[in-house]
Amino acid sequence: MELTKQRKHQLSEFCDRVGIKFKHLEHLDQAFHHRSLTNEQHGVKNNERLEFLGDSVLGMVTASYLYRNLDNPEGDLAKIKSAVVSEKALAPVALRFGIDKLLLLGHGEEMSGGRTKPAILADCMEAIIGAYYLEAGYKAAEQYVLSFIEPAVQEIFSQGIKDFKTQLQEKYQKKTKSCPRYELLSKTGPDHDQTFNVCVHLGDKTYGPVSAKSKKEAEQLAAKLALEDF
Repeated sequence: MELTKQRKHQLSEFCDRVGIKFKHLEHLDQAFHHRSLTNEQHGVKNNERLEFLGDSVLGMVTASYLYRNLDNPEGDLAKIKSAVVSEKALAPVALRFGIDKLLLLGHGEEMSGGRTKPAILADCMEAIIGAYYLEAGYKAAEQYVLSFIEPAVQEIFSQGIKDFKTQLQEKYQKKTKSCPRYELLSKTGPDHDQTFNVCVHLGDKTYGPVSAKSKKEAEQLAAKLALEDF
């Protein structure tokens, strides 16, 4: 489907607004094609394949960011990731970016309010990520994803969610003015599959040992164990 001058202008404005660059606006345009449009117009491709790709890129960027920046154990990271890449989280971002105004829908979906349905908006967000990954590569896609994922993660923590080590330190320092002391008791297994055994000392009390596949995660688990005694 050949783009009109007006559509090209709309897509270029969108790129400027969200900080991305497309040489081939036709690729970006496809990201806005809901399947209801292609059901009604022969020969028009929908955004489902791009959504499939974008979902994977979104997941990888988010998981990598959480791993590099947080000390929380795997269970916490999984919960945070699930929250920030969810339909509930992505749909408001899509509205903020003006994606609802650029969606191309079939008549039936348009009439049923599809332009503001959270599932359609979130799917389009993922399709745009997929299209941008194909256009500009992983690093560019990563930068775009982090522009809205990073604030979402920070928002979760601003609501009072803290990792176990931080919680333990705050509580223990308030009580004793001292810091928890973590001890690596042993490290076993080959380099590619090690197990770390850690305990945490709070004065004359010791919690653990606990085991995990990384020292960071083992320390978090030890802190969690100690918190249960507060």
